[in-house]
Amino acid sequence: MSRSMKSAGIFQRMLNWTERAGNALPHPATLFALFALTALVLSAVGHVLGWGVVHPGTKEIVRAVNLLSHDGIHRVLLEMVDNFTGFAPLGIVLVAMLGIGIAEQSGLISAVIRMLVLNSHKHLLTFVIVFAGILSNVASDVGYILLIPLAGVIFQAVGRNPIAGMAAAFAGVSGGFSANLVLGTVDPLLAGLSQEAARILDPVYEVNPTANYFFMAASTFVIGFTGTFITEKVVEPRLGNYTGEAEEKENSFDKLSKKEKKGLLMALLTLIAIIIITLIGIIPDNGFFRGSDGTVLSSPLIRGVVAMLFITASAMGLAYGFTTGAFKDDADVMKGMASSMKTLATYLVLVFFAAQFVAYFKWSNLGIILAVKGANLLMSVDIGLIPLMILFILLAASINMLMGSASAKWAILAPVFIPMFMIMGYSPELSQVVYRIGDSVTNVISPMMSFFALIIAFVQKYDPKAGIGTIIATMVPYSIAFLIVWILLLVVWLVLGIPLGPNAGIHYTLPN
Repeated sequence: MSRSMKSAGIFQRMLNWTERAGNALPHPATLFALFALTALVLSAVGHVLGWGVVHPGTKEIVRAVNLLSHDGIHRVLLEMVDNFTGFAPLGIVLVAMLGIGIAEQSGLISAVIRMLVLNSHKHLLTFVIVFAGILSNVASDVGYILLIPLAGVIFQAVGRNPIAGMAAAFAGVSGGFSANLVLGTVDPLLAGLSQEAARILDPVYEVNPTANYFFMAASTFVIGFTGTFITEKVVEPRLGNYTGEAEEKENSFDKLSKKEKKGLLMALLTLIAIIIITLIGIIPDNGFFRGSDGTVLSSPLIRGVVAMLFITASAMGLAYGFTTGAFKDDADVMKGMASSMKTLATYLVLVFFAAQFVAYFKWSNLGIILAVKGANLLMSVDIGLIPLMILFILLAASINMLMGSASAKWAILAPVFIPMFMIMGYSPELSQVVYRIGDSVTNVISPMMSFFALIIAFVQKYDPKAGIGTIIATMVPYSIAFLIVWILLLVVWLVLGIPLGPNAGIHYTLPN
């Protein structure tokens, strides 16, 4: 047997193992239910064994609290509802999705993506597809459902391999999941989880949805150019010329109609009006959008960014929908908002159990105890900030191969790593951005990613023999390249000490 065949056999066995291991995991909501029960049991064990540490901020001794005691059980029962309804990410995501739901149901987001891709110059086509994929992350599934098959059709129309086009789109949509120029639902969702974790150590700490905006905006272009390079220099040459039969162009991929163009114009005018109002509110020293201390960083534009996202997405969606006729009356608008809520049904179930787990972890003091002991261990090793962050990226990337949901993984990791890194002097915003890098880079090669089966189906239109191995083999170059360039970007960011977002630095100091 040749060396290449042996390597292919080993690679295939690794893929098979990954698929089996991922499939063997319970549903994420079940995992959180198990984690919550485990936290209750460990709280009792820790109390009996006398687990405790010195709080690095207050210098007081913190001991494990038994949640299976008389008082503990009462608290578990009495605060179960409050844990759920008061869970920071819940309200944030619900409000953001209501606004994005209007924009999505009106057809606005779909039209913007089609306009970007269909009107791009031939030489810029690959970059525009990757870039559009990254931007599509502002709204849940649009990139997967619309852009990836559209990219295949467009590549074939210009005489290029359609599978390469879909790979480029998939790389942008999934591999560049955390990057964007516009805040999407993932930003407030992760920020809420980070805030809950940070408050294990610092009860008043706030993590804004804009926490990673500067880094992620820069990442949009880095990932866009990297995805373009890999597509044209690695993936497309490997795939070669496509020799299959031409696929009939679907109506959904046609160029924009006059109504859609008019709708986009109205949406643009609406956005301009919102921008003008915003500028009037922040430019004057006494502007109505300025914070109580007169600064922009403390303004509701930053702290209430989810509300602004809801207002902007809703207004633009309404302008587009009523212009094109997608919305006939207010009932259509409400149906659009309701439709976006339907997609969150599974998320609501997951959040219920995640909220209980995070609460028990905090009440029992297990979070502080684990954070202090872990931080002491890492500080004794003293590997430095950059190696530490790279190891965390690799950890998140590895876990992503077995568990697809970004929020589910962060809800598990954040209560452990955020307090730990805070004790070491690193901000929750830094922990979050490092996690987002690791979570994104292996999306395109993880069989556990929720849309992986759909991607296989898309590719099989052009290659009926395509399977999991085909997709992963095609996407591995993107995964490796994204990992390398994102780590390099992070290193530059850390060395220069650039803020990760508005009022979001790299370092953290415990309050006295």
